[in-house]
Amino acid sequence: MSFDDQIDRFGTHSVKWDMMSRLYSVPADKGLAMWVADMDFRPPHAVQAAVEKMAAHGVYGYYGDDASYLDAIRWWMDTRHGWAVDPKHIFTTHGLVNGTGLVVQSFTQPGDGVVLMTPVYHAFARTIKAAGRRVVECNLALVDGRYQMDFAAWDAQMTGAEKMLILCSPHNPGGRVWTQEELRATADFCKRHDLILVSDEIHHDLLMPGHQHHVMPNVAPDIADRLVMMTAATKTFNIAGSHTGNVIIADDALRARFAATMMALGISPNSFGLNMVEAAYSPEGAAWVDDLTQYLDGNRKIFDAGIAAIPGLKSMPLEATYLSWVNFADTGMAPAEFKARVEQGAMIAANHGETFGSGGESYLRFNIATPRANVEQAVARLQKAFADLQ
Repeated sequence: MSFDDQIDRFGTHSVKWDMMSRLYSVPADKGLAMWVADMDFRPPHAVQAAVEKMAAHGVYGYYGDDASYLDAIRWWMDTRHGWAVDPKHIFTTHGLVNGTGLVVQSFTQPGDGVVLMTPVYHAFARTIKAAGRRVVECNLALVDGRYQMDFAAWDAQMTGAEKMLILCSPHNPGGRVWTQEELRATADFCKRHDLILVSDEIHHDLLMPGHQHHVMPNVAPDIADRLVMMTAATKTFNIAGSHTGNVIIADDALRARFAATMMALGISPNSFGLNMVEAAYSPEGAAWVDDLTQYLDGNRKIFDAGIAAIPGLKSMPLEATYLSWVNFADTGMAPAEFKARVEQGAMIAANHGETFGSGGESYLRFNIATPRANVEQAVARLQKAFADLQ
């Protein structure tokens, strides 16, 4: 398998490609889908083989005895992240948006404040609001084109009605890999304001060369009594359609509360997802991820260079994820104009920045996890669409 392979995803119920025309008015026959955060790559062969084995067997009953699945998670977190996970601490959810909903239900009450460092992954706010909780936006500081945490300002915002903070680590959409110092400060902030800390680390395997992710339990072991971890193989291996994620809770009391929510809602995993994750979290999967991140780094360099050549456009330095966060503020254009140039001019579908919360209004998010030819074509189209600025 090559990451350069062009795979036609039209007509496969792909939200990324089949919904592009309807949602962005980008023509299906000419458009480039660079919005939804899934990749245009097939997963490792081991994952495909696991699905084919299930299909060959032909009986799709209830999944039982998850010991090998849990051990695969334990092995991956130990070997890739230096994190010793007790399999008894792992819950399996229907992806991490579902996981977010479950932690909000488990550890907050209607009307409670849930803190987000914005701009941040849009599903957090959507889920919080749908649960009748209140989103508290703590704006990230933009310093030299890069996001930084601003705890002095955030301390002043807290009223005591906030009960939870959801951290995106690494950060989506900014691509930041938070330092140990920043993560330690986040833990201390949660202690000061008595907040449950939910650390969503779904992008923790997708690191650009030279960057290292730090898992929160290793950085701040003293906050286990308020820490909830969320991880998944779905972003790493492009198996988001399996809707399989993990909520990992070391504290007995928190774990009991979460287990009660799972029981009350009848949450149980699907067998396809568990088999895919077990196959992915393997030495073969690890080698595939290493190749993937090298390829994504090549795409990043091409895309960043192309964006830098357009006056007024700036892409945030990408340390992790495959999501480029591009600022159009210095063009002087209103969002409606730069969106029209990207969508109708360049025929590219990219996520609108305002959906990520306060601070995102002048941005678009571009997914570069696609064959390199698509990235090169996107750059050429954007340069043409903004040619009058050059």
